[in-house]
Amino acid sequence: MSHQTGIKANEELRKFFAKSKEGKTRVIKVAIKEEQLVLDNHKNVKHNWEKDFDACISQLIEENQPCYLLYRLDNKNSSGYEWLFISWSPDTASIRQKMLYASTKATLKQEFGTSQIKEELHGTTISDITLYGYIKYKKSAAAPAPLSMREEELQEIRRTEVNTDISIDTKHHTLSGVAFPITEPAKQAILDMARGSYDYIQFKIDIEEERIHLVTAENIVLEKLPSKVPSTSGRYHLYKFRHTHEGDYTESIVFIYSMPGYNCPIKERMLYSSCKNPLTDTITSLGLIIEKKLEIDSGSELTEKYLYDELHPTNSLHRPKFEKPKGPPNRGPRRITKHQ
Repeated sequence: MSHQTGIKANEELRKFFAKSKEGKTRVIKVAIKEEQLVLDNHKNVKHNWEKDFDACISQLIEENQPCYLLYRLDNKNSSGYEWLFISWSPDTASIRQKMLYASTKATLKQEFGTSQIKEELHGTTISDITLYGYIKYKKSAAAPAPLSMREEELQEIRRTEVNTDISIDTKHHTLSGVAFPITEPAKQAILDMARGSYDYIQFKIDIEEERIHLVTAENIVLEKLPSKVPSTSGRYHLYKFRHTHEGDYTESIVFIYSMPGYNCPIKERMLYSSCKNPLTDTITSLGLIIEKKLEIDSGSELTEKYLYDELHPTNSLHRPKFEKPKGPPNRGPRRITKHQ
């Protein structure tokens, strides 16, 4: 996994991470200061994790300042106590701070130890990171993703006309393409991206296995996105495009289908084209909302302007007036016809 910002934990924080695994620490607050991940505060265990939750969290967060919180639960796995990773990014924080913390999150998780992080919780308002907000999040994560009106219409059409339901575990032909099953790592990466763990995922088709595999799941800057597109084979990409639109900070999931022209065999081109729509339906069913689908020939097309224009096209309000075409040159004076 790439480290988007290059910001890493300082020595004090690394030592405290090691000490916190002993079990006395309930919550660790981590901040970014002077281009380092630093220990900002911590609280020790007093009661069980439910009773400690609101009392500890409310004392550590600042209304306008993002931070990370690592909250120790009471269950254990093979690596020790399980922890809840909380990413606090309030709406009132600056866009620069939001993006800095979002792009450094994967680094912090790696520094702490991903095997001990059981779940992630992202908060933009204080109610998101209360005990009630955490329980509400767990319930919503366990429930099936709600369908849009268009998705409900399509589901009803499929149910009444022809069986074209898309499954993660089975392969079959549909009216809109061929649905190859996706592997478990690919499915997990989509779920992780929906929870905010990654901003870039790449998939490929294994033609022999007739399955869709995960290539990579990571955090990258937009400038690195073109280099991720192969020049000799097809790929599917998911990218979280962070930008501002009309003064508001926006995060949009873009699905990109890349096929480098005729550098690929015809069978590969046909399979990638046929599997595209069933794959995006599967991604949506896993809770990741795709705001734009794009098709490209090469990575060089993936510029900030291109993505922005595709997501927010400009409508032209001024159409040129129709002009009567001019007559042929040197046709002489107009003839006058007299009526008797």
